Amino acid sequence: MALTGRAAIAALVGALVVLAVRDVAALVAVNVLILAAIGADLMLAARVAQLRLSREGDTRLLLGSSGTVMLTMANPGRRPLHGVVRDAWRPSAGAAPGRSRVTVPAGGRITLTTTLTPRRRGDTSPDRVTVRSLGPLGLAGRQGHHEVAWSVRVLPPFLSRRHLPEKLSMLRQLDGQHRALVRGEGSEFDSLREYVLGDDVRSIDWRSTARRSEVMVRTWRPERDRRIVLVLDTSRTAAGRVAGVPRLDASMDASLLLAAVATKAGDRVDLLAVDRRVRARVVGASRSGTLAALSDAMAPLDAELVESDAGVLASSVLDIARQRCLVVLFTDLNRAAIEEGLVPRLPALASRHRILVAAVSDPRLVEMSAGRGDPPAVYAAAASERASAERRWASALLRRHGVQVVDAVPESLPPALADAYLGLKAAGRL
Repeated sequence: MALTGRAAIAALVGALVVLAVRDVAALVAVNVLILAAIGADLMLAARVAQLRLSREGDTRLLLGSSGTVMLTMANPGRRPLHGVVRDAWRPSAGAAPGRSRVTVPAGGRITLTTTLTPRRRGDTSPDRVTVRSLGPLGLAGRQGHHEVAWSVRVLPPFLSRRHLPEKLSMLRQLDGQHRALVRGEGSEFDSLREYVLGDDVRSIDWRSTARRSEVMVRTWRPERDRRIVLVLDTSRTAAGRVAGVPRLDASMDASLLLAAVATKAGDRVDLLAVDRRVRARVVGASRSGTLAALSDAMAPLDAELVESDAGVLASSVLDIARQRCLVVLFTDLNRAAIEEGLVPRLPALASRHRILVAAVSDPRLVEMSAGRGDPPAVYAAAASERASAERRWASALLRRHGVQVVDAVPESLPPALADAYLGLKAAGRL
């Protein structure tokens, strides 16, 4: 049973009447009248338990976008339902409206639409639907709950998509669809054409030239069908926020842009998310479904407050990648973690694969290092200089072991990483 504000007002009016009359009979009459009205409302209110509820709508949304989920209520009873429905979602789902006044005719149905604007990645689901069915007087009603299962997966937003046209244009140049043809150490032979001024004389095909009256040169195209393994470090360092964004989310954004470019280039992309164990794994996805598979696997990931285990990381990579490939590791340039964790495992990895480390740097380090106005600013500048020096030391250590490093602020990391990949592809070093 649920009482409404009208019942409280009726009780207040009855109390005033009793105080004005100052008679026991009036008190009894008022109470009987109010209780009778409440009882009549309860008897005439439609039953909540007999309602049939179902959902339909969006099951996947990009973080920051909006979607809709429809709740259908069917009333098989012989009385119309007048009341209030509360469709409860967790706060991070950004559900609106929270409550709706409804009228469901006897034997009829209605559909309520909830708009979701989620503020966090991952799976979000409703709690339960609370229905309050009121009587004709609006004093009281029946109240009950229904569990109506549904789940919406909130995917990474892929904000770096805006860089994709530029990177695909660069890729078309590498592929020879434009006049700029690049020859690299591992590039594959494409075709022959006549020599034009400016061509590299090392590309002249002397046998073909001897058979013709023109000088012929070979054209090359970058290798295809190579394999890229993206490795997300989901340990405690990935939880740190840089420019208001967790390092893990910035790494996801960069990995999606790299995956989009690589699949367009004809390469295969796999994913591992590792800290002390493997949190997510995408292996063998089709090129057309790679981005969807990666987004789906990354959506529920959160950084774990544990130290990364480089041994688990190395063994996981070697387990899924038996042939030579490009391993892109998204991690922080933490001196201790690099020196004591990753570097001892590099010989096993670098002997079989090409390694590229992508790290998210903090733009505030540059701002803090410029501060000299007062003692706190000087101390902050000294701390930022020390942090920057340790990052440079870690980068230099990795490069001495043959690892390429891309260290950039969150908004610059995706295009910088894509450029590094295209540079390796142009040079035939994948």
